[in-house]
Amino acid sequence: MTTTTATTKTASTTSTTTDGFTADERAAMKTRAKELRAEAKGAKDRAAGEADLLAKIAEMPDADRVLAQRIHSLVSETAPELMPKTWYGMPAYANAEGKVVLHFKAAAKFGSRYATLGFSDSALLDEGTVWPTEFAITRLTDADEKMITALVTKAVA
Repeated sequence: MTTTTATTKTASTTSTTTDGFTADERAAMKTRAKELRAEAKGAKDRAAGEADLLAKIAEMPDADRVLAQRIHSLVSETAPELMPKTWYGMPAYANAEGKVVLHFKAAAKFGSRYATLGFSDSALLDEGTVWPTEFAITRLTDADEKMITALVTKAVA
């Protein structure tokens, strides 16, 4: 995380504040604010949410785009009840209450060496007292796709 500082001068004091967010993180927060404003104007339907999601996927570099497209297909086939949408500018899928259940983060989004498939606390993946909620993805094999399908199925059960 990159730290930036800003100095504020008042009549008698000077203070320094640290925001602690990188430019990419601030951009993601601005994107999320824009998404929330759009949602507040009226509930998006499935087609609009999917159009937004597919537009974000189309903007991705080739390696991320291939993964995101396949994840989208797997989620759409496995859990058609989930609403496609964007969340912090990432492809995501929400439950009937509008809560994000899972999301895909492209490797290029924050300069990572791998993409991730993440599950929120709305996903029903609980298993004992410790369980994974985010998975690194560099490519998808048939076995990986089966695991993802099982995770998505469990997440919405």
